[in-house]
Amino acid sequence: MKGILVSEFGSSDVLTYTQLEEVAVGDKEVKISLRSIGINPVETYIRQGTYSLLPELPYTPGKDGAGIIEEVGKEVSNFKIGDRVFVSVNGNNRRGTYAEEIICSTDFIYPLPDNLNFEEGAALGTTGMTAVHALHQKGKIKPGEFVLIHGATGGVGNIAVQLAKLHGAIVIATAGSSNGMAMLKKLDVDFVLNHRDENYLSVIEKITNHHGIDVIIEMLANVNLGKDLEVMALNGRVVIVGNRGEVTINPRLMMSKDVQVMGFISANMTEKERKENSYQLVAALKSGVKPVIEQSFSLKEVDKAQDFVMSERQALGKIVMKVDE
Repeated sequence: MKGILVSEFGSSDVLTYTQLEEVAVGDKEVKISLRSIGINPVETYIRQGTYSLLPELPYTPGKDGAGIIEEVGKEVSNFKIGDRVFVSVNGNNRRGTYAEEIICSTDFIYPLPDNLNFEEGAALGTTGMTAVHALHQKGKIKPGEFVLIHGATGGVGNIAVQLAKLHGAIVIATAGSSNGMAMLKKLDVDFVLNHRDENYLSVIEKITNHHGIDVIIEMLANVNLGKDLEVMALNGRVVIVGNRGEVTINPRLMMSKDVQVMGFISANMTEKERKENSYQLVAALKSGVKPVIEQSFSLKEVDKAQDFVMSERQALGKIVMKVDE
């Protein structure tokens, strides 16, 4: 089996395509022949050695992927050989998904609906579970509420807008380019704003008829949080999914409207939350929710793929890697 091995932290040059050690399947594990692999920004932070939780070296990166089960452990009863699945490993996985195969616990694999291909499946794990967790576990959105999703053209954002629409929310989403705005309109977003326009949030009062925003999914808190608090409805909720620096806010804006500001990382999801999120996500996928794929690389091009993920550009969906058969 071939895959990616990182023997030292550093630039994308440390990502080495090589032969990996074969590992036996445990009694409660399955072996998945991966067809496509998802890339997340956090994997670049880990590779650089700047993330708070770092693996022992050497390691194989990756959380997300999709493929076909080719072997099951003795105690596995809920999956069988030949099942199409997507995976989002977390915790005690033996290696990540940047490989031709992965062995992992059934706790981290989910059935891939027939209406999705493997590239779409690889784009689901971290982003889909994050979107569900942000909207439902944390944001507790309700039908008819105004939901603002910043950076909605990215991996989490494009799924979040679809989930919010499916739940009956009135969705306002932001993008930073004409292509991004066009993409969001295709996803049937109710109101699309260009975050590069000065005072772009000034229209919120008119859009919501002076009500304000009930739930904000915040992808870049250090840039937007201060402005977010100015447009909140009474008992509004801000869910922080992403941040790249410090921010100064006026707490009185939270106090005056009983606003809750909360954040999370996927590693902190409980087993109960993860199961609830997966059921909700799979049901949404069967109802037509699909991740948008921006670009696909081969596994051998992993350095280019990771560099592209972190490039200064307007994200237009998820970046994935194909596994050569």
